[in-house]
Amino acid sequence: MKEIIPAGRLNTVQEYYFSAKLREIAEMNAAGKNVISLGIGSPDLPPSKETIAMLGGSAWQSDAHGYQPHAGIPQLREAFAGWYKRWYNVRLDPETEIQPLIGSKEGILHISLAFLNPGDGVLVPNPGYPAYTSVSKMAGAEIHVYELDENNNWQPDFDALEKMDLSGVKLMWANYPNMPTGANASLRLFEKLVAFGKRHGIVIAHDNPYSLILNDNPLSIMQIEGAKEICVELNSMSKSHNMPGWRIGLAVSNPRFTGWILKTLSNIESGILKPIQLATVAALNNSDEWHRKNNMELYAGRRKYAAAIMDELGCTYDENQAGMFLWGKIPEKYKSGKELSDKALYDAKVFLTPGFIFGDKGERYIRISLCCNADMLKEALRRIRNMVKPGLGRTG
Repeated sequence: MKEIIPAGRLNTVQEYYFSAKLREIAEMNAAGKNVISLGIGSPDLPPSKETIAMLGGSAWQSDAHGYQPHAGIPQLREAFAGWYKRWYNVRLDPETEIQPLIGSKEGILHISLAFLNPGDGVLVPNPGYPAYTSVSKMAGAEIHVYELDENNNWQPDFDALEKMDLSGVKLMWANYPNMPTGANASLRLFEKLVAFGKRHGIVIAHDNPYSLILNDNPLSIMQIEGAKEICVELNSMSKSHNMPGWRIGLAVSNPRFTGWILKTLSNIESGILKPIQLATVAALNNSDEWHRKNNMELYAGRRKYAAAIMDELGCTYDENQAGMFLWGKIPEKYKSGKELSDKALYDAKVFLTPGFIFGDKGERYIRISLCCNADMLKEALRRIRNMVKPGLGRTG
């Protein structure tokens, strides 16, 4: 039999780091090692009661389980438009400027397929979300890395960008509040990104899932005048509404760009389950109190424990980070974030994300997820303390 070989594009990517690492952790837990995972940003609490009630109630409707319009039901698009006006003071045409998605991560693929031909250039941040690179590679694009510097609040160096050969670049990925660093956005930064995109004819794809978490001033790049002409913004229900497994998000832009995204999406997907769309409408109308408790107070309390873990490990960090992670620079005694992460996993049975997975600029960093209840964070702190100072972290 002739040997079967996979597509060449698989040679450009590896299995997603968390996919492999969480499998290892599952094996450790099966062996009774009881690992506390502070790795991924998957909210551990449910959506609002109104959201769940709408999901359950609408699932009984006779028309609830068929194929749905790829552009989403009108109620959902209108609710997304209202949500953008409420939180960002951005007006969107619900008919033409909003494209619902089965998750914003999937949106990275749809945007890449809509804008990139094989060989086109893509600007990708370092450190940055690994999917920007992996999806670009699978689309056959050429990766152009631009570095983010902690001394510049993890923002792009626009002088360095201007010196790059941008002749073949069509798309630039940006993400603020930044993941993994927690660096917050500013209108001035967004103004620079919009101007840069317009000057060079580069579409700015801004990924914005963390703006409502531990952040008193949520921003959207669409607040900048003229941004719709050159920008696409992704947003998500996963983080800010405790709906990671529901897989629903959106892309917003001008009608031409959203039309191109719809064209790619409609050839890959078959629409979003109607009860999920209706439940999302309910979630988008969560009260200010729900938001304050779930996206502000809850994570603020948890971050105190994450900060204490960083302190025990001798890491330094910016106390003004936004989002659901804490990003810290490791002390000199460790060769890399991976060394420290492995030590914590195997010696303390606590998993901390090593920063190298976000690019070599993250080599000397670790990241702690806040998606873990206070009791587990307390136990993680006790284990880390005992690892660093044996005996001091013991109970009893």
